[in-house]
Amino acid sequence: FLHLCLIPLLIILVLPPVNFTLTVSALAQVLLHWEPNPAQEQNNCTIRYDVEILSPVPEEYDTGRTRSVRTAALHDGFSARVRTLLLQGNLQMSSDWVQVNLPPLPGAADTSVTNVSCVTRVTTLGNVSLCCTWLPGPGAPGDTKYFLFYRYEAHTEECPTYSKDRRSRSTGCRFANTQIEPAGIDKLIVIHINGSSQRAAIKPFQHLFNQNAIEKVNIPRNISISLEQNDLLATWEKPISPFHEECFEYEFYLINLKSGNKISSNSFQLRVDGSSSYASRVRANHNHICRARGVWSDWSETIAVGQNKLENSITWVLTLLCVSLSCTLLLVAVICKLNHIWRKLFPPIPTPSNKFWDPFPIDYEVKSYKINPSFSAQGKGCSAI
Repeated sequence: FLHLCLIPLLIILVLPPVNFTLTVSALAQVLLHWEPNPAQEQNNCTIRYDVEILSPVPEEYDTGRTRSVRTAALHDGFSARVRTLLLQGNLQMSSDWVQVNLPPLPGAADTSVTNVSCVTRVTTLGNVSLCCTWLPGPGAPGDTKYFLFYRYEAHTEECPTYSKDRRSRSTGCRFANTQIEPAGIDKLIVIHINGSSQRAAIKPFQHLFNQNAIEKVNIPRNISISLEQNDLLATWEKPISPFHEECFEYEFYLINLKSGNKISSNSFQLRVDGSSSYASRVRANHNHICRARGVWSDWSETIAVGQNKLENSITWVLTLLCVSLSCTLLLVAVICKLNHIWRKLFPPIPTPSNKFWDPFPIDYEVKSYKINPSFSAQGKGCSAI
């Protein structure tokens, strides 16, 4: 059906655009292009186009141009449609839709990678590193080799360093340096992972990450914790980042080593019990002032302060346990000695009787002899009695 644009004394047909095409212009990027219908009469009407992305992510917008570029994961295909809009004052009429589809990327089912996860960090040199991990597809053969590419705006690059599982399949990738802008806001990082195998066609997988959402903030620097009377003072510097100090928020974690109470605070000055010992640590993240919050940094190393240091407390406890154990053992030994409990608990072992006949007995009988006085007097002869 053709819709009409009504103006005084004229009836204008609203015709759909022609030569509507979808072209893959880069990784996960589609160029939508069409031409005005040559038979379309304008007659003081404004021509615009209504564009609707049907998949993979629904989106609708209008434009006065005849081309549009969209970034989307294409492994499951892409579908869009367009129609002509004629506008005059408050009057708007539209044509029929023209729809075009891109087929899914080729490959066997269940061979695509799964559980793709990526994290970026700003390095000490001001560059951005990228680290990604994934799991092999459940239907991927054992000889499958995966290859990762990332695209940031017009730059595309393959992973230089892979990590592998026990079957020598790639399951991780690290870029020490990338073309990702450290101060970029809400820009997309495209991840494309394809594969090869002698036994099956490996289906590619694509994923889009917002660079703000996957940036893991660095740990705050130069952390100093001190205890002055009843005031605990903590100071630190912002993490390595191109953003200013006001773009960060912090979580300050305090543990009272004496009472066991835990306090979470963004403050760096607290009123505390000066007779106690404390352990503290800090982590950072972006706040909403400069950009969307990303991934919290790791906790800093724990710093202990106070009169009773953590090491002294542990030493004191161990010493007290050793002394208590020694005194307890000595007391038990004295009690056992006094009450002859030791002999009752451990009586002497009796000598076993000999139940066997000895074929070669040894006569241990001691014989007595009397000396004949006459012999001793005469020097000869003797008799045993």
